[in-house]
Amino acid sequence: QVQLVESGGGLVQAGGSLRLSCAASGSIYAINDMGWYRQAPGKQRELVASISRGGTTNYAIFVKGRFTISRVNAKDTVYLQMNSLKPEDTAVYYCHIRDRIDLWGNEKPYWGQGTQVTVSS
Repeated sequence: QVQLVESGGGLVQAGGSLRLSCAASGSIYAINDMGWYRQAPGKQRELVASISRGGTTNYAIFVKGRFTISRVNAKDTVYLQMNSLKPEDTAVYYCHIRDRIDLWGNEKPYWGQGTQVTVSS
């Protein structure tokens, strides 16, 4: 079993910054993609950013230029640096990973418990 522990959420004023962290532990084989999703009240969960094991990044259009995703493979940890935060960024942010479970490339997804980010105007 794999556990994801997130930290770094909180309350911040518009224009401020927060840094989210997500550390994976347990029976990890080899984590491929790591990413962050978010879900605001009454809305569907949406991808914010993802990063491959090799460091290739992908961002949602609404965070490009403001958020930066990074990872440390040796620590099985992914980060999300969020700058120039806006009230519309308010949501629960979820960590997501795809762990390779065998030599044939099969993967298993895992989700964190979520961390609240609230941006006041």
